[in-house]
Amino acid sequence: MAQQENQLDRERFCCSICLDLLNDPVTTVCGHSYCKSCINTHWDNGEERGSYSCPQCRQTFTPRPVLGKNTMLADLAEELKKTGLQAAPADYCYAGPEDVACDVCTGRKLKALKSCLVCFASYCEKHLQPHLQSAPLKKHKLVEPSEKLQENICSRHDEVMKIFCRTDQQCICYLCSMDEHKDHNTVSAAAERTERQREVGLRRQTIQQRVQDTEKDVKLLQQEEEAVNGSADKAVEDSEKIFTELIRLLKKRSSDVKQQIRSQQETEVSRVRELRERLEQEITELKRKDHELKQLADTEDHSQFLHNYPSLSPLSESTHSSSFRILPLRNFEDVTAAVSQVRGRLQDILSETETEILQILSQVDVLLLQPEPETRADFLKHSQEIILDPNTANKYLLLSEGNRKVTRMSKQQSYSDHPDRFTYQPQVLSRESLTGRCYWEVEVEVEVGGVVHVAVTYKNISRAELLQEFLFGCNDKSWSLVCHGDSYHFHYNRIDTPVSGPVSSRVGVYLDHSAGVLSFYSVSDTMTLLHRVQSTFTPPLYAGVRVYCSGSTAEFSKLK
Repeated sequence: MAQQENQLDRERFCCSICLDLLNDPVTTVCGHSYCKSCINTHWDNGEERGSYSCPQCRQTFTPRPVLGKNTMLADLAEELKKTGLQAAPADYCYAGPEDVACDVCTGRKLKALKSCLVCFASYCEKHLQPHLQSAPLKKHKLVEPSEKLQENICSRHDEVMKIFCRTDQQCICYLCSMDEHKDHNTVSAAAERTERQREVGLRRQTIQQRVQDTEKDVKLLQQEEEAVNGSADKAVEDSEKIFTELIRLLKKRSSDVKQQIRSQQETEVSRVRELRERLEQEITELKRKDHELKQLADTEDHSQFLHNYPSLSPLSESTHSSSFRILPLRNFEDVTAAVSQVRGRLQDILSETETEILQILSQVDVLLLQPEPETRADFLKHSQEIILDPNTANKYLLLSEGNRKVTRMSKQQSYSDHPDRFTYQPQVLSRESLTGRCYWEVEVEVEVGGVVHVAVTYKNISRAELLQEFLFGCNDKSWSLVCHGDSYHFHYNRIDTPVSGPVSSRVGVYLDHSAGVLSFYSVSDTMTLLHRVQSTFTPPLYAGVRVYCSGSTAEFSKLK
């Protein structure tokens, strides 16, 4: 009875939101009390709806009510804290709609803490005690609370289904196994669970690996998005600068042409004006002389006429129109025509440039639209014949089978000197470069203590250096799968990455140059991905091999 009263006190002074003892209690208009922070948080979360409701009675208030402190409850709660009475622990909380309820509790049920697979019942902490204290009940299997316990009972025989029928792929009871499932393939549910558990583990590994791979792809796409945005922004900025400079140059050229036209205009106008003024003066002088001659001609006195005639001044040299020639006025029209021709050429250039730019933009393709091959048959559609270049082969490597096979020898071969030859490292490159999508296979035979590097590299890798950094995979110019005979490693830029996967004598290499994909596969009856590289390849790539230890070989297979 005392415990029930104690529980009742907890309920009376607990906040129904946080289920803890009231802290700074406030009372709503409908009379229910809550912790001030709890009710404010509850209303803040629902503020977008524009209305505020009581979590217990659901009464709605508009606008948001002003909360007043419940002094009496605050004092009582403080007294309860001093006496040590606290809110109900989490295990005593009542079961909600989404919780599993205790099957023993009467009235308002508490949340179940465990479910028993023998009793097929769920228990709260109080009613679970017999299972924790009684020796016979301690043997029962307790699991997390479940509402599906009855699904373990055979609906026909009302018995626990502890047997699994593999024929019908269902759980059955022992009576079912003796009746309609008598001749079926049956095992214990525990045994079937063990096997299925193993399958679940493998599936989880597959899923987790796919999650990791997909997360890498997501990160790669994020980086690619940033790169695309950065490249586009820079192209826009640079284009604007270039066109601004072109506009500035055109404006300057326009100003220069205008200045030259005005300068020539001023010169020509000055010349014409000067000549015109001279002609006007000549006209004035001629008119004056004509007037004198008229006066002389009109003199009636013969003596006076003869006396004045010698005093007539001679005529000055005439500046007649026949002494100069006015050209048709088309000088400045020619300038206009020349500027018009420049405009036409610029329009042609801009049109051609626009077409070229559109073509370049149409080739900007970040995502690989074609899916990567999945089966060996898909890979073989991109098969590439690899022929090795004798001019690159180290002198301890013997090429045969039409320069497709390389064998590490104990003595130097009689190769002539060549600038492309690997002087110190037992390496060799393919004759042709690799672009686009291509696939090839290398048959590897590794002697004890030896290794074979199946590599892809840029052509400008150093050939005449003894340093280890010029081995395949020991720099940022090459990628190498190292075959030890019983294991694999991947080398790039001096980073050694162990590779898991089935060991096979045949290694498949898939390259998608434009997509930046390089993958290595173990090839047998099936293809198993060993390692995948996602990068950005710039110049063409070349296939290569490095063969260490006499007797080890690597042969590029004929796939067509």
